[in-house]
This record gives sequence, C-alpha cells and structure tokens, in this order.
Amino acid sequence: MQLFISVLLVLGFQISLSEVVNFSECSEFFHKGKPPVITGILENSRSKDSYKTICQKYNNKYRFATLYETTNRSPVFSAYKYTKREEFTRPANEWMVEPQLEPSDGEMSLPYVNQATTEDYWGDNYKLNHGHLFPCCHAMDEDTAKSTFTLTNIVPQSVSFNKGSWNHMERKTRDDMDKYCRDRKDSNRVLAHVLTGAVPGNNKLNKRVNVPSHMWMAFCCYNSSKTSLVSQAYWAQNKEENFDGKTIDEKSLQELQEFLRTQWKKNVLLFDNNCSV
Repeated sequence: MQLFISVLLVLGFQISLSEVVNFSECSEFFHKGKPPVITGILENSRSKDSYKTICQKYNNKYRFATLYETTNRSPVFSAYKYTKREEFTRPANEWMVEPQLEPSDGEMSLPYVNQATTEDYWGDNYKLNHGHLFPCCHAMDEDTAKSTFTLTNIVPQSVSFNKGSWNHMERKTRDDMDKYCRDRKDSNRVLAHVLTGAVPGNNKLNKRVNVPSHMWMAFCCYNSSKTSLVSQAYWAQNKEENFDGKTIDEKSLQELQEFLRTQWKKNVLLFDNNCSV
C-alpha cells in the first residue's frame, strides 16, 4: 500500500483517506442505521463480488458512505445525512482517488484497474462531465463539500442534464428538507437521510467507465411533529436536454423501488420498513 501511495503522489493525484470497510463502520448515514438491501449485491450491510462498501472519510471524520462497483468503475449509490447547510463557497477541489480499491501487490500505474481517473473524463466528448451522487449543494459545511470530490462519488453525467433539471431537483429537495424534515431528538434541527444513485447503462466513457442510463434520489425523514416519517423520490434519464424549466416529477418511494427492481432485476429496499414508523 505504501508503494501505491507513493506512486499516486508522484503522479499528482490527491489520495482519499476513505476506508473500504463494512457499512457498520459508518451506519450513521443510513436511516435507522440500516443500509439498503439489494438482493445478491448488498445484504446485511455486506456487499458481494465486485461491489465494495466505502466509508468516505475526510479530515479524520466520516462524511458519507458509498457502494462502489469496480467492474463498471462507478458508484451504485452514495448515502448521507442532510442537515441545514452552512454558508460557504463551493470548493474548487482536485478529484481524489481511493487507493484501497486497487491491487497492492505490485507496481501501480495508470489507468487504474478498479476505478475511474480524471483522464477518463478528458478527450473529445464534452457532453459528459463529473456528476456528483452526493451533491456539493447538499453538504453541511465546507469540509463535507470537499469530501464529495472523490471519483468514487462521481458518474459520467450529461452536462445539460447535470446543469439543468437534475440541478433544479437537487436544490428543490434541499429546500423541501429544510422545510419539512426534523431531527426526532431536536425539533430545531433539520435532519434527513438521503440516497442518490445511478443505474448502469450500455455505454462507457473512454471505454472504461459506465455511463448511467438513469440517475435517482430519495430521502426519508421525520416530519416537524416528529410522529411520522415522510419520503420523496425522483429519477430521470441521463441524457442531453434543453432545460426550459420543466422539472423532474416527484415520485413515491415505492414507485422508485419498483423502477429499480425492473432495471436491476433485483429486489430493492432503500429504507428500513419503507420509511414507515
């Protein structure tokens, strides 16, 4: 591992200090401490085969969690807590990589075996860019915002979609969570558990990184009375658009789970007890 870190430093890449560990190490980012269940992929907090559970750490603190698929070199979802955002300027971070995803028993070189690199996003195809799963605009503070700039939290996203209806949805859900979501232990504190993910598509960026066919988001939280749980869900195709103010339709959590079951051919439970009390 020390050899790999040295190589990364020579190549000029920022190193993520996240940990490829069981989600039980960062259960705080999941509703009731329980990660989603995706049959054959993620069960009992443990992932299978080419899927890796990452507790994303920055400045010695866990910031969010990611399920990562090394064959597609792409995250399946990122999970995080939304609390009311502090005022800060969007950071201009360099993209970080995760050395624990790579083999550690030999000399390392580009391209990486199990994850995307910044170079994958270079070239002639300027219609795709770095699409955050955990969006910077949902981060509670500057350090958390910086932590989202890791390539394990990124998918190739249509530029016009990223800047258009998807960005509008991210900001709308932020406003909705500020308005409707509260910490059960403190009614003055905003708190929601959020999942944002990508459905694998049939194309690859740079012949290496899967380009999602769809992106999705859902949140679960207690309402202001702290007696009921509420949720919202969204999904949309990852494609070019001429954004004219048309928004992504809000869906129910059950509708999103059925959509993901159809796409993944897997049984899916995103939030414990379907975000019900």
